[in-house]
Amino acid sequence: MNGRQMEAVGLGELKVANRPDQVLVCYGLGSCVGLALYDPVVRVGAMVHVVLPESSMGRGREAPPGKYADTGVEAALAALVDAGASRSRLIAKAAGGARMLRLAGSNPRLDIGARNTEAVRAALARHQIKLVAEDMGGTYGRTLQLYIETGRVLVSTVGRGEREL
Repeated sequence: MNGRQMEAVGLGELKVANRPDQVLVCYGLGSCVGLALYDPVVRVGAMVHVVLPESSMGRGREAPPGKYADTGVEAALAALVDAGASRSRLIAKAAGGARMLRLAGSNPRLDIGARNTEAVRAALARHQIKLVAEDMGGTYGRTLQLYIETGRVLVSTVGRGEREL
């Protein structure tokens, strides 16, 4: 792929990248939300694969910080600052948060996609980070890619093609 190194960000993972050849990718986002954060000045980025909205849902079990929107955003911001990024320059883009189960329509608590979407937005707002572009909701899965060299973020969907966020 043109000398680029694709690095999958799995369920609940958080990855930071700062090499121009790196591309962070969240594959198969259904109700999960993929969040890409990027500092264009130092060209460092992070991606979080959020599975659930709140760490309180963890029932005391140890989980990777990226699993939940609240801890995932917090951990990503800390990791980016450690890597030389400035919070004031961060660009945030997200995809996913789909309603993948029909029964979710009857009970909003069961619509994990919508809850993940709102939790990611709320966590970003708490840190005064603006979500500048998104492709969330609906009833279909997505793949999200962050190109570290340029900060370009692509979202692709089977049957709907690929577009830049």
